[in-house]
Amino acid sequence: MKIEPQKNPGMQKVADLIDDIGPGMLTTHDAHGALTSRPMMPLQIDAAGSIWFFTRPSPEKQAKSGGLNVAFAKPSSASYVSVTGSSEIVYDRAKIDELWSPMAKPWFPDGKEDPSLALLRVDVETAEYWDAHSSSMVRLISMAAAAIVGKTPDLGENATVRNTAGAPTVESR
Repeated sequence: MKIEPQKNPGMQKVADLIDDIGPGMLTTHDAHGALTSRPMMPLQIDAAGSIWFFTRPSPEKQAKSGGLNVAFAKPSSASYVSVTGSSEIVYDRAKIDELWSPMAKPWFPDGKEDPSLALLRVDVETAEYWDAHSSSMVRLISMAAAAIVGKTPDLGENATVRNTAGAPTVESR
C-alpha cells in the first residue's frame, strides 16, 4: 500500500496501523437502510488521510452514498482501527494506473482496462485506534495483576483522531 506523509499528524499513526493490518471491512447501508459489510483492500492513504480502494460500482452502491465505517483488525498484535467518513466513486484512469497491481487481477480479470473498474475514495472524518505495545503474554499478565488489585489494566494506546480541514485533533484515552 502507498502511504503519503499525512497533513494531519494524528493520521500518521492511523495510516501506519492500517498499512500493517491490511484488509478492512467496509460497512455501508443497503437500499433498505440495513447495514452491510464487505472486505476491501486499501491501496493508498493520501496526504489528506483519504483511503483509496478498487471497486466495481453498482447503482445500489452509488445511490446510497453517505456515512460509512471501515474497520481494520489484527488480533495477533492487538491492533484495531475504526474509521468513519463519507465516500465517492472516482473514475480516474490515471489514478487507476497509478494504483494498479497484479494482486487486483482476480477481482478484475480484464486488468486495469476493465470498464467496470473504478476507485472508491473514503474521506476519513474520524478514526479511532487501539494499539497494544506488548505481547499477548504481557497483556494477559497485566490483566491478571489489574484484576487482583482492582485496577484497569494498561493494554496499550487508544486515541480518536478528528481529520477535519480546520483543526485536526487527537484525543488520547
